[in-house]
Amino acid sequence: MYYGEKVCLRAYKEEDIEKVTSFVNDKELKKFYDTDVSFPITLWEEEKWVKSQKADKSGEYNFAIEDIKTKMYIGGCNIQNVNWLTRVALVGIMIGDKDYLGKGYGTDAMKVLMNFIFKDMNIHKIRLSTFSFNIRAQKSYEKCGFHVEGILKDEIFKDGKYYDEIVMAAFNPME
Repeated sequence: MYYGEKVCLRAYKEEDIEKVTSFVNDKELKKFYDTDVSFPITLWEEEKWVKSQKADKSGEYNFAIEDIKTKMYIGGCNIQNVNWLTRVALVGIMIGDKDYLGKGYGTDAMKVLMNFIFKDMNIHKIRLSTFSFNIRAQKSYEKCGFHVEGILKDEIFKDGKYYDEIVMAAFNPME
């Protein structure tokens, strides 16, 4: 487990499955992370996904985010598309429990994730994408040291309207 001030990043547990399913099927939350046409995920699919999570040599990790005080599962974050030659990785994060939104839990989780990536994985650059309407996420990422690298115009279609995709990156401060 990896600890921050408010959260710890840990492996997924079976008891997380129902909440995971609820979070990924929440229409309001999906608009902030899903680029495809929304389609419900079944409990069985999420159970299969949670049970398949394990550490491997590829550098792809999925962490559950847990509130340190309550020990409750509140969301997830991941590392993917690791390029070991250029030492670049893509990350994602979702706070699914709406009671925790806008209270610094996502920022704390991202800082813990970044520390793991830079110190333990020796990655040079972390990349992520967010949508132009997700101002709260952009501010959180900036607090963590991310900067805008590019804007993909009209890349996202949500609720009958096109939005830009904002590409952000942070570099290893120890280099």
